[in-house]
Amino acid sequence: MNAVAAAVSDTSSTPCGASAEQAKWTLPQVQALFDLPFMDLVFRAQQVHRENFDANAIQRSTLLSVKTGGCSEDCGYCSQSARYNTEVEREALLPLDDVLKAAQAAKDRGASRFCMGAAWRGPKDKDLDKVTEMISAVKALGLQTCVTLGMLKDGQAEKLKEAGLDYYNHNLDTDKEFYGQVIKSHCHEDRIDTLDQVRDAGINVCSGGIIGMGETRKNRAALIAQLANLPKAPESVPINNLVPIPGTPLANVKPVDGIEFVRTIAAARITMPTSYVRLSAGRHEMSEELQTLCFLAGANSIFYGEALLTTGNSQADQDDAMFAKLGLKPI
Repeated sequence: MNAVAAAVSDTSSTPCGASAEQAKWTLPQVQALFDLPFMDLVFRAQQVHRENFDANAIQRSTLLSVKTGGCSEDCGYCSQSARYNTEVEREALLPLDDVLKAAQAAKDRGASRFCMGAAWRGPKDKDLDKVTEMISAVKALGLQTCVTLGMLKDGQAEKLKEAGLDYYNHNLDTDKEFYGQVIKSHCHEDRIDTLDQVRDAGINVCSGGIIGMGETRKNRAALIAQLANLPKAPESVPINNLVPIPGTPLANVKPVDGIEFVRTIAAARITMPTSYVRLSAGRHEMSEELQTLCFLAGANSIFYGEALLTTGNSQADQDDAMFAKLGLKPI
């Protein structure tokens, strides 16, 4: 047995890693997954996927920016940071009626989850009260609800839970060692703290990362290990492919190879067998063939609609045509 095969064989008590959520994944074990021959890695990921999900079903979410621009944080990838000269303008929180119209339109197009994002370091209590109104109203339409509002203070997660929130998104973005090269206005532990508050409040966790920010394969493997080794793996794991934004520090970063991106999807699927793995930002730039490889590697959720906060997304009609071609059905 070679070194890679030996490392992978130790990751779980079953051939496909189905018990991975009950065991801690070491960095060498996740690196060994990345190092597998591509066909073997995707085959294993597909086995794990089929043990836990319908392999031909995709969950569709729609994401709306309810408060755009003017964020005080310095996230190096973000068009909404007030520190960078981008084309995104600061906007006020959307009125409730506008949010409800967008949510109804998303439902009519087949989305089952409606996500609302606000460009804040963290919400003020007066703003949180308005967001909880949005959550309750969207929930009444029969949609699952998700928000991403930044870092939470004590008691805020409980208010979101009372409003009926299903998911809170707060990505780790990248692994702990690389984090300071992308974000300096807060630290990796701050993100973990918010995830702990969300989990303690009884809200489902949505947390993933961004690939292609100049990190190494070791950094990507470490991110996957850190997500899988949370006290409970996130119910939803968005894997974003960096969309370089002019005016941000990462505007000219060399993109990650498509096959390497698929490897990251597969590693997420194997290490977090029962999580929804979402093909997120950057999908607009992917070919149908690359997206299909991601689905084959275990991605079973997408953002559905024409925009993701401030970046483009695949047109809904194009997605419908691709799903029909592949025989995929919505969850």
